[in-house]
Amino acid sequence: MGAGVPLRELGLVLLVAAAITYLATGIIRSIMVRSGRVAEIRQRDVHTQPTPRLGGVAMFSGFLAAVFLAAQLPALTRGFMPVTPEMNAVIWAAFAIVVVGVLDDLYELDAITKLIGQLLSAILLSVLGLSWTLLYLPVGDGTTVVLDQVLSTIVTTVFTVALVNAINFVDGLDGLAAGLGMIAGGAILVFSLTVLHDQGGAVSAYPPAIIAAGLVGICLGFLPHNFEPSRIFMGDSGSMLIGLLLAAASTSASGKINMSLYGAADLVALMSPVIVVIAAIFVPVLDLVLAVVRRLSRGTSPFSADKMHLHHRLLSLGHTHRRTVLVLYLWVSVVAFGAVSFSVVPARVALATTIIALIVAFVVTLIPLRAGKLGRRDTGTHVVVRQDP
Repeated sequence: MGAGVPLRELGLVLLVAAAITYLATGIIRSIMVRSGRVAEIRQRDVHTQPTPRLGGVAMFSGFLAAVFLAAQLPALTRGFMPVTPEMNAVIWAAFAIVVVGVLDDLYELDAITKLIGQLLSAILLSVLGLSWTLLYLPVGDGTTVVLDQVLSTIVTTVFTVALVNAINFVDGLDGLAAGLGMIAGGAILVFSLTVLHDQGGAVSAYPPAIIAAGLVGICLGFLPHNFEPSRIFMGDSGSMLIGLLLAAASTSASGKINMSLYGAADLVALMSPVIVVIAAIFVPVLDLVLAVVRRLSRGTSPFSADKMHLHHRLLSLGHTHRRTVLVLYLWVSVVAFGAVSFSVVPARVALATTIIALIVAFVVTLIPLRAGKLGRRDTGTHVVVRQDP
């Protein structure tokens, strides 16, 4: 892409994350099956066979290997200490969230205990140096607010915990959370590469690029084991890890870059870092919000489980298990890459392409309804014919 964009090095980081995760997942699965630790079928589940969990441990192993490699590559050293503490913060916060996830996968922690663990992990991320320091407000001509340490920690913690739970909530179908994490991470990686190109290798864009490359890699490496029919689940250790890494990459990309550096671009391009973050998490966050509203309106806990998530609704429309996952992939891809396209190509081209892609996604989503109507017509005609004398 140009000077200051270490494409080969980031590609290598992504591939190492994928390879190590793929190999480690097979090892973890073998250990879990031999020890008899497999997930029993719950009422809200859509799988029919007991399946081992703890895929998140393999994913974290892949991420650690990728970050270690990145730290050894001269082209990526600007993303590490002593230049910036962000990668150290990510590693420790990720370790903390994986520990919480492993305990939950093995012993099923109650909701409050798990929430406390999530809060501690998010606070650790901020305290160790990765947090929102600049917040862009689209008021008037646009205002960039500089956050103090307390506000910075609060904003980072709320944002991170919300993302962790959003990904955790949407992890209900084989391959769903890993695919959404890969797509969302890919959108943020593209944006980080754009910033590196536009700003000639800005130091602030290195950590989000490395985090996003690692995130895409571990999701890519885990998917062959997890796509339907799944041989292993990532468990909460994996879904919460994806949420935390996505929050870290988003915060690093959007929380430290002065929007005014983009000059007199249109509003969408000017706010593209924030829009990319929102777009990348649109589907899981929408699912989370709908789930909380639905449960509170019924007078139940927002943490109580049900079978009314977006993926359950797509299944009820008539999509198969695999097609449901692919439809959700399609929606997240359209929204996330549609948003990031405003920073890459002219606004009119980005808008036209995004609208076309949204129409295609809408049509694909409703295909089972059309097929169902045709099927009912055929059945009706058949019945009439059989009743003729």
